Amino acid sequence: MNLTIFGAPGSGKGTYASRLQTKLGLSVVAMGDIFREIMKENTPLSRKVKRFVEKGLLVPDDVVVEVLKEHLAKIPKEKGLILDGFPRTVDQAKMLEAITHIDAIILLTVPDWIIIERLSTRRICKNCGEVYNVRYLKPKVENICDKCGGNLYQRPDDTAQVIKDRINVYERQTQPLLQFYRKKKMPIVEFKCEKLEMPPEVAVEEILKGLKRLSLI
Repeated sequence: MNLTIFGAPGSGKGTYASRLQTKLGLSVVAMGDIFREIMKENTPLSRKVKRFVEKGLLVPDDVVVEVLKEHLAKIPKEKGLILDGFPRTVDQAKMLEAITHIDAIILLTVPDWIIIERLSTRRICKNCGEVYNVRYLKPKVENICDKCGGNLYQRPDDTAQVIKDRINVYERQTQPLLQFYRKKKMPIVEFKCEKLEMPPEVAVEEILKGLKRLSLI
C-alpha cells in the first residue's frame, strides 16, 4: 500500500506518519528529511542539489524526482510507503505517476488557530527529528528526546505571522493538487481535527478506520 499525506505545516503529518509506519509496516518517505541527509553527502546528486539550495533557489522538479527515485530504490519492493512532503505541485504529481502507484491520500484538515498554537509550542529533536509539544506531547525529561537523548529546540520560523504565511502557501499549492486527484477518483481519507489537545493516537485510529473502509487494510 502506497499513501501520500497532505496537511498544512503543524497539521500532524510527521507525527501521524510515524505512528502509521509502526502500525502498518510502511516506510515513511519524508522529502524534507531526505534533502537534509543528502546535503551531508558528497555525491553527484548531492552536489546538484547543493547548487540550488546554496543560492536560495527552489530545487527543480526533475532533480526532486531524481532524489525521490534514488531513495525509493532503497526500499524493498514488497514494502509500502507513506510520502510526506511530496508531491507539492500538479507537475510533481504527474511525475510521481511514472515512478509509483498511489493507493490513497490522507488529508489532514486543521483550523488555522490550532496550527498556530501547535507550532508555537512545538519542539524538535536536533538529533533524530522527533517532534514534541510543550503543552500536550511533552518529553519525559524537559528538552531531552525520549528516543535518542538529543536536545530539543524550537524552529525560528515557528512564529505566528510566519506560520500564517506558510499556511497560505500550502493552501495555494494544495488546492490544484486535490482537484487533480479528485478528477482521477483517487480515494481520500480525510481527518478533521477540531480540538487543540487531540492525542495523536485518536487521529491515527480514525485514519486507520478510513483505510479499512477503502479495503486497503
